Parts: sequence; C-alpha cells; structure tokens
Amino acid sequence: MELRTYIVEDNATIRENLVGTLEELAEVRAVGFAETEHQGTEWLHQHHSDWDLAIVDLFLKEGSGLGVISACQQRQPHQRLIVLTNYATPDIRLRCASLGVDAVFDKSNEIDALIDFCTLQASSNA
Repeated sequence: MELRTYIVEDNATIRENLVGTLEELAEVRAVGFAETEHQGTEWLHQHHSDWDLAIVDLFLKEGSGLGVISACQQRQPHQRLIVLTNYATPDIRLRCASLGVDAVFDKSNEIDALIDFCTLQASSNA
C-alpha cells in the first residue's frame, strides 16, 4: 500500500529529489507540500485523514518545523511523523522525540534509512 505523504520542505530541489526517490523506491505517493510552518500546519489540520506520513524539515522559509510537529500532536495512531534535516544532532533528536516524532533522519547521510523506514511503514499499512 502506498503511503500518502505530505512534505514540509522549503528547498524545491531537495523536495523534488526526495519525492522522486521515495515514489520510486519506497511505495510513497506525495499528496502535497508546504514551504512554511503556516502552510504545513493548515494543510495537515484541514486534511487530518488524508495522509499517512508527514516528512518535516526543521528550518523553513517562515516559521519552524517544530511548530508543524507540535500541531500534529492529535494525529491518528497509524499516521507517522518524521523529521528530515541537516541538523540531526543528539539534542535535536531528543527534542523531536519529546514531541512525539517517530524518527529523525539526516539529509546528508541517512536517506537509505529513510527509504527503509518508508518501505516498512508501507508494508505494515497494507
């Protein structure tokens, strides 16, 4: 089963490459994207049942990915929330875990782990 995935990432090149890679390798179907905290939180609230996975960057054009994460505290049990960032420090990982994030991946060296995570989630949703 494909994971309906919403992406909060302000860099168009990264976003397009991520969507292409995940759709090809990990049974992911992008259902939309946002470049700002406001756009991301608004879409996720208005479409609360229309996504299985949200991928959130922490540093956005406006606002923060942490705000998007905080807005997803009432998500459904099957919905997964992950962070994909260039700043996957131990402190950031701990902060994200305290906010209920399911996983944190570093953009520079953990893309394979992200693909594996998505593949596992897609097979468990089937």
